[in-house]
Amino acid sequence: MANNAYIFPGFGLGLVISAEALANQVTQENFEKGLIYPPFSNIRKISANIAANVAAKAYELGLATCLPRAENLLKYAESCMYSPVYRS
Repeated sequence: MANNAYIFPGFGLGLVISAEALANQVTQENFEKGLIYPPFSNIRKISANIAANVAAKAYELGLATCLPRAENLLKYAESCMYSPVYRS
């Protein structure tokens, strides 16, 4: 029951914001090529943009716990992303 009361409402809101952020990144050019998602080759940029949008909504609703708010949420999201580095 804890999931239903505590987790799912926030998860659902984040999911809606994420879906909107993803949809906003699909260009007319993508549609003309028959794509319904932006190209996977841009996945890191797309993911950071989605994270920044979710964070912005959390701040807007007073739900964010990382205070103070970063000046640039996109750059902050990018700085938090894992960057794999492999030894050659």
